[in-house]
Amino acid sequence: METKKNQVVHNQAKTWQIALFALNNTATNLYMFAFMFIAYYATGVAGLVVVAVSTVLTFMRVWDGFTDPIIGFIIDRTKTKFGKFRPFMILGNVILAILTLVIFRTTHLVPEGLRFIYFVFLYGVYIIGYSFQTTCTRAAQTALTNDPKQRPMFSLFDALYNSALFIGLQNFVAVYLVPKHGGFTLSFFNEFTVIAIITSAVFTLLAVIAISSKDVEENWGIPGDKPVKFSEYWPILKGNRPLQMLVVSAATDKLAMTTRQNAVVSVIIYGILMSNYALSGQLMLITTPATIIITFIGIGYARKMGIKKAYVAATWICIALSAVFFIFLRMIDMTTISLVNFNTNTFVFLALLSLITGVSAVGGNIVIPMIADCSDYETYKSGRYIPGMIGTIFSFVDKLVSSLSATFVGFTVALIGFRDAFPEVDTPASPGLFWVGMFLFIGLPVLGWLASLVAMRFYELDGQRMEEIQQSIHDKKMEAGLSN
Repeated sequence: METKKNQVVHNQAKTWQIALFALNNTATNLYMFAFMFIAYYATGVAGLVVVAVSTVLTFMRVWDGFTDPIIGFIIDRTKTKFGKFRPFMILGNVILAILTLVIFRTTHLVPEGLRFIYFVFLYGVYIIGYSFQTTCTRAAQTALTNDPKQRPMFSLFDALYNSALFIGLQNFVAVYLVPKHGGFTLSFFNEFTVIAIITSAVFTLLAVIAISSKDVEENWGIPGDKPVKFSEYWPILKGNRPLQMLVVSAATDKLAMTTRQNAVVSVIIYGILMSNYALSGQLMLITTPATIIITFIGIGYARKMGIKKAYVAATWICIALSAVFFIFLRMIDMTTISLVNFNTNTFVFLALLSLITGVSAVGGNIVIPMIADCSDYETYKSGRYIPGMIGTIFSFVDKLVSSLSATFVGFTVALIGFRDAFPEVDTPASPGLFWVGMFLFIGLPVLGWLASLVAMRFYELDGQRMEEIQQSIHDKKMEAGLSN
């Protein structure tokens, strides 16, 4: 941090550093995408029961939430010559790689009586690795840059990478891997997991390089702050109103969007209602250019007007577009959506999907720098630099709520008769599947966005407020003799 006439000159990162560090989130999202298909492995290959698997996936999200505060506590108290965040980024990715191989290659070989316990144990260890790396994505934002106009750039790159990741991989799975292996078979998982592991490792290495010059002690808060105690988690959450509101907003959004992206929901919408599962990848691939353009516009707006205003605007637009999307799908025969016989229905579907995907990407990805703002607010308010704790308090509640996703899907499809197996691409369409699909694909996201709008009314960290907070932190650093 430099000074000029006692005015703060922000700790800025180079554009390439922000671009490459965003790959840390992409690295963990690769595993998140791969494990979206875990239910098909657990039931179809390992022979576990649908409801039991859905319950385990929910429990593991809860376990993920409970491990996060412990990991955040460890990170906040860590100071090494290799940095505060880099060791945990690497450790987390190594754990993810090892446990992914073990889960998908050995669970089905375990004796049937022990298989369920074995699966639960391995999944629990996998979650620890996932928490190590994802916590650093949120916490290291504070060290990377504290410029309110620069922080939204992370969201830009993150949104671009996630669009390419989820759209590209969905297309790769639906068009290439599933036909090649005849469905979600053991050979499918063997090939898919190796690709995910190698790609994630490369992304993690690039992210470590990007943060290396920023992951140093002069960027770790105000000198002289006392190590935080684990018992202080609750008082911090209780006293940080912006964090509370962000937790409510992002957690409800996450529940809805995690449900929408569930592999079973994709099968219902594209494979059953549209009668062409390959469209799940093809249509999303076509919408990518529009999504990228919308993301650029949204992040530009966030840099100019502030992150909060961009988040609220994106949420309102998503609600309006989703209402139109539902009315459109209710009026048409969804099997007429085709790239072979391109027609008006296909054009409208592509247009609405492009707009919703792009705008929701702006709102969804912009949450991560908002967590950094909440961390800076805590430093301003109490003098404590605890990005690990702030990030994991956020993720604890976020994951606790979004943990309901897998169970929600499992029990919802069970209500219409799918108690022993999930719907497959060759399952006949029915009114029950249509309404379940519409609720999970459109209705639940709308409910999440409505909750976000209510929470944002009480979130004070707009662009002007963050400038005031950064100036105050800067002044405290000057008093402590850290600034030049």
